[in-house]
Parts: sequence; C-alpha cells; structure tokens
Amino acid sequence: MKVLHINQSDLSGGAAIAGYRLHQGLLGQGADSRLLVWRPKTISDRVDYAARLAILDKLTAPITQQLGLYYINKLGTFTIPKHSFYKNADVLNFHVLHGGSRGYFNYLAIPSLTKRKPAVFTFHDMWSFTGHCAYSYDCDRWKRGCGKCPDLNIYPAIPKDNTHIEWKLKNWAYSHSNLTIVTPSRWLCEQAQQSMLNRFGIHHIPNGINTEVYQPLESQQCKSVLNIPTGKTVLMFAATNLAEKRKGGDLLLKALQSLPQSIKAETIVLTFGSGGETIAETVGIPALNLGYASNDHFKAIAYSAADLFLFPTRADNLPVVLQESMACGTPMVSF
Repeated sequence: MKVLHINQSDLSGGAAIAGYRLHQGLLGQGADSRLLVWRPKTISDRVDYAARLAILDKLTAPITQQLGLYYINKLGTFTIPKHSFYKNADVLNFHVLHGGSRGYFNYLAIPSLTKRKPAVFTFHDMWSFTGHCAYSYDCDRWKRGCGKCPDLNIYPAIPKDNTHIEWKLKNWAYSHSNLTIVTPSRWLCEQAQQSMLNRFGIHHIPNGINTEVYQPLESQQCKSVLNIPTGKTVLMFAATNLAEKRKGGDLLLKALQSLPQSIKAETIVLTFGSGGETIAETVGIPALNLGYASNDHFKAIAYSAADLFLFPTRADNLPVVLQESMACGTPMVSF
C-alpha cells in the first residue's frame, strides 16, 4: 500500500510528530509512506514540500485576508495531483491543513483530491469543522454554522468575522469529498460526530508511540546526564512556547509562584520549548531549559529524569507530551 500524508510539518509541533510517527510505523509494516508538508524539518527522499504558487498566493492574499478567508488563495494546492507522490499513492492521509494566519493548503481542493484517491482525514484539533478556530472552548456555534464569532483572536486569528462563510465553504467541500475521519481522542470524536462531518465514518484511533524508545529509564542516571544536582525534585513542562495561553503556561507560573520557599529551594524546573529560560527569574526556582528537541532518545532521558510532569493545557487532543511522559513512567498533573 502506498500512502501519502499531507501535513503542516513533519516534525514541528505535536500534530506533526504524531503524523510522522504514523509514517514511520507504516514504513515499519512494509507500506510505502511519503509526506508532503509545508515546513519540512527532515532531509529525506520521502518528504517534500507541499505545492505552492508563491507569487499568486502573495498577490491574492490581501484580498482573501480582507474577506476573512485565509486559505482559499492557496492555489498551489490544486497542483498537488501533478506531484509524483500523489500520482503513486493508493490512499491519502490529511492531517493539519491550516497553518496560522498564513496557511498553506486550500481546503476547496479536497473534493478534486479525493475524487481520484480515497482519503483519511486525521483531526488534530477542531479547525476542520469550525468557522476559523482550532479550539472553540465553550462556544458551540460550529454546530449551527458559526457567524457572530465571540473571539476572532483565537488561533488561528482572523481580522474579520466571515466565519459563517468559512463554515459554509468547508461544508460544501466536504459534501463533494470522499473521506474517512480519524480522531486521536474520544473527546474530538464526539465533537466531530456533532459537526458537519457526521456524514462520514468517524473513528477513534489514538496516536502511536514507540515504546522501545519511550520507556522508564533509571531516574538518577538521567538526572546525571542532564547535570541536575542530586536530591533535587524535578518538575517538567513541555510546549512549543511557554507563553502560549492554550497550553497553560501562565497557570504553570502561578502554581510555581505559590509554592513555599522551602519547596522552591529543593526544586528544579525542566522545560522543552521556548520561554522556559525565564522561569527562574519569574518564580524563583532554578530552571533548565532544553529548548526544542526532536531526538526521541534525548526526550526519553528528560522525561525519566523528571519526578512530575505538569501540563495545565486549557484545550488539547491527546497531546504527544502526555503520551511520552506516561510511556516513560513519569507521573503527570493535567486537566
């Protein structure tokens, strides 16, 4: 079987990592798996850039952005059928089709892409069935067609409320498409079943993880590798950016600030991502920021060095960091 994944990235962000692990798993089972992505991080003959027509995209972007419709100017998406990866594929697997305010994929191309090839659409958030947001929090207007959006600044933010039009365009695209929906979490499965996508088969299939790499390691040895002083209690947090409100970085800082000084003196905070380097000054606890890490073996060492993994995310969909922490035997506190 030949599978083509279309994703925002191959390794940048949790959804990209989940998709790449599926790609690796398929290769391990003898399938021919390839990726077209907007932001490739790996150098491989199985990974290539998603199609773009940069000049046309740039010329049409001001018009579509003023309309509050960010992605329909991505005309390069309609050239994907010319790519050898697409021509040779037996089945498509869509993942994250949005990419912030700029985007990379025109969802109006889904009907033509799936007319030629059957497709699985793996959801990593709610964006595919809302008028613009990746997570709607307490808003359920996506069930009725959106419009009068209560918060245009929710990621991916838009300057003008055309959420009803966006919802209608997505609904039109799906009504002419051949899709099977997959969600990593039961929660997202339930949301999708209440959405415009309930015309399709919707299946709950959790993300996979390599438990030969992510497994409990000797904690003290891992702390020694990271030069963490003996006797310190290690609290860990991981996110692309500590400042991202959805991931609860602000809640983490408040919780750490409230700890008694006696506990702070015996604690060190271990972080992945950006922003962690400011924790020590902000909350008065020594911190070790490991930056962005893509090496799974190194990440497993960090998780095993931690005594407790903290992840106060406000909205999420089976985050890979929780899977990684669990696989390494590290206790977690999360909503």
